Amino acid sequence: MNDAPHLLAEDRPDFERLLDEALRDDTLRTVLRAPGAPTPDDLRAHALTEADTVAAPAATEYQHYLRLRENLRTTPPAPALPGEPTAPALLTQLRSANGGAGLIPVLTVLTPILAWAAALVLLLLGYALRAADPDLALGHSLLTAGWLALAAGAAAMAVGIVGLILTALRDGSAPPVVPVPPGTDPELAAELDDARRDWQRALRERALVPHLTAAAAPPPLTPRQ
Repeated sequence: MNDAPHLLAEDRPDFERLLDEALRDDTLRTVLRAPGAPTPDDLRAHALTEADTVAAPAATEYQHYLRLRENLRTTPPAPALPGEPTAPALLTQLRSANGGAGLIPVLTVLTPILAWAAALVLLLLGYALRAADPDLALGHSLLTAGWLALAAGAAAMAVGIVGLILTALRDGSAPPVVPVPPGTDPELAAELDDARRDWQRALRERALVPHLTAAAAPPPLTPRQ
């Protein structure tokens, strides 16, 4: 396709991410195990060099995506109604409710600190009472509660660390969000997101996987004359 649009620099990260996914395709991995097949690194370098040619089968979806994106960038945002939060304010509210500095991350940080503070107080009181009267039952109870609080704080920190790691892995594997101008109509933003997903699906299924599979296939044997 000679009229295929040039892959813009801002879309190269999407292309590279989908290229890495395509290199893990089961069909391609089977072809790469054949004798004389190129390495995944060779295929990746070739695909990055010929990105425009490789992406040409998904040109229709890409052109539609580019048109929508350009229209959103050149269209002035609609004025907000009285009392209606603007896009930045709405995004801030959503982040506060669903992510960012929400309740769960705050509890993840505060729980170990509060547990260890309680453990310190209980242990100090327990050891002080036991020093004053070794047979006092309250001193033993405070020491037991203090060690339990100390263990609870350690467990809460371990759970928080695991949660942060899983969140980082999830956010790292998720595709980046397309930036849209503040005040953009949510329906237009959703249409842009759908167009981007359609292009990515076509790029992977109709462009990357077939191209990489054909490039990895060994050349046909030439019959002897």
